[in-house]
Parts: sequence; structure tokens; C-alpha cells
Amino acid sequence: MRKTLIIAEAGVNHNGDIEIAKKLIDAAAEAGVDYVKFQTFKATNLVSKVARKAEYQIQNHIGKAEESQLEMLQKLQLSEADHYTLISYCQEKNIRFFSTAFDLDSLDLLKKLGLTLFKIPSGEITNLPYLRKISQIADEIILSTGMSTIDEIEQAVAVLRKNSDTKITVLHCNTEYPTPFGDVNLLAMNAIKDSIGVEVGYSDHTLGIEVPIAAVALGATVIEKHFTLDRTMPGPDHAASLEPKELTAMVKAIRNIEKALGTSIKVPSESESKNISIVRKCIVALKPIAKDEIFSEDNLTVKRAGIGISPMKWDEIIGRKAVKDFLPDEVIFI
Repeated sequence: MRKTLIIAEAGVNHNGDIEIAKKLIDAAAEAGVDYVKFQTFKATNLVSKVARKAEYQIQNHIGKAEESQLEMLQKLQLSEADHYTLISYCQEKNIRFFSTAFDLDSLDLLKKLGLTLFKIPSGEITNLPYLRKISQIADEIILSTGMSTIDEIEQAVAVLRKNSDTKITVLHCNTEYPTPFGDVNLLAMNAIKDSIGVEVGYSDHTLGIEVPIAAVALGATVIEKHFTLDRTMPGPDHAASLEPKELTAMVKAIRNIEKALGTSIKVPSESESKNISIVRKCIVALKPIAKDEIFSEDNLTVKRAGIGISPMKWDEIIGRKAVKDFLPDEVIFI
């Protein structure tokens, strides 16, 4: 059975509070995900003083509405000490720690912390120095592709492959929070797979759990989904995130879909094999048939009657002689 890697994206939903971050780890561990993921950045390396907020960041602001993106992110960044604390807590809760680095210094920090799996966020897909560096330090790479064209994805993957033979998984993604269902374009996920020759997955920002479940059914090997303790909390990403019970439901549904996908071989399943003798029909006597009487369409019919001669052999039975007397509904044999 194929197992989907499920990443619960805590992101910046800790609101700069390490205790909230720990509660997010608790919720992710309880839901049964594979990784809980945070975001690693130095705000001053990530954005300039004049960088504008996205519309969803303005609507779901934390702090003053008029503050800049830089001011907002400075409240949400995790210190190096915070990272060590969260990694230790993840180990205690038996869940894997993960984080996305948004600048070169943060890549160095994650490498120092011992991470081998690295995630490239959608905003860095056109950042050549970043792509080159991550290809040199990562054992495995996950690339998100929000806002991207297929040409941009191909160019980024080419950079990553030029510097490394690291395994690359490309996530289809839309970066609007929340993403309208009409903008998901989920079929593009497998178009990426066919065009570039990589494993694919899906990073979801829609409301609800339907789309990531559908992505698994379509072949996603990785699912990433934002979650929060409470969607009403202030902060840029809470409103488009799952709450803990919803995260648990998504994980359960994905694991059920994995079981349901099965193999490409069409055979009766173990559970249904017992029904063959009950619901399949066989050839039986329509009326009394005497020994040596010729079987015909006038004295034979097809009914559920247990194991007997398959109606697919009807033409082979018609015209043969009865080997004994048969009563109505008696199973025919030759």
C-alpha cells in the first residue's frame, strides 16, 4: 500500500508564542501526521521595509492593521533557541520536526539543526541563489509551485538537478488564502508529473479537507495542509487553516483512500469472494426434464441457485442430453 507523506503546516500560526507552538505540535501528533512544519526566517532578510502585505494578511492581521509586512513578520519569527526547543518537543511527542527556510541564513540554520529534507516555498521558485544553495545541502527536496508556470517549474527543477541527484517532489499549489475551489486546477498536478518526470504532491490552501483527499486519489505522494488551534485567532494564516478535529479527519480519510486505491489488478477481493455463489447465476431446469431428454431453451433457464454451470456456457449445454431426471430449479450438470 502506498503511504502518503502528510505534513501539518503550523507555519506562523504560533503567533510568536512558543507555548502555542507546542500546542500545535500536540495537535499534529494527535492527528497522526508524519511531520509538523514551521517557518524559519529572519524578517529583515526576507522582506524590505517597503514590502506590502498580501490582501489576506491585511484582513487577518495580527497587531496594528497599518503595520508593514516586515513589522508583522518580526513578531512571527522563531529564534534559534526556539528551534531547538521545538525539535526536542517533537522528539518527546514522537513526531518529526520540519521547517521551511525563507532566506539563505535560515537554510544554514536548518542544516545546522540536522535537517536533511528541505522545502522550497512557492515564493522562492525564481530565487536562483536560494535554489543553488538548497540543492547543495539537501538530501531530499520538496518544491511548492504556487503562482508558477510549467516553464518556471522546469527551470527551477533544472537548477536543482544540475547541482544534485537529490530526490525532488513537486507540489502543485495555489497561494491564495483561502484558495477558491475554481482556482485549484488539481489536474495540473499530474500534468507536472508527466511533463517533468518527478513525484508530485499537493499543498492545499482551500477551506475544508475535500481537495487534499482528492489529490491523494489522483496520485499525490505528499500532502501539506495548514492547521491552527482556532481559526478565529489573529494572524495571517489562521482563517484558511484546519482546526485539530478537521486535521484528524483529513488524516483518517487519506489513510482510508490509500487502502481503497489497492492495485491495478482487477480480481475478486477476499471479502467479496464469499458472495460469488450467492449472487452469480447458473443453469437450472425450467421444468421437469427426463433422462436423455435434449436440453433446450424450452426446458432450461438461469437463476441464482448456488454453484453450477455458468450461463456463459449456455450454448455448450443446449442440444446435449440430460444425464438424469431433473426437477424444476434443480442445478444442471453434465
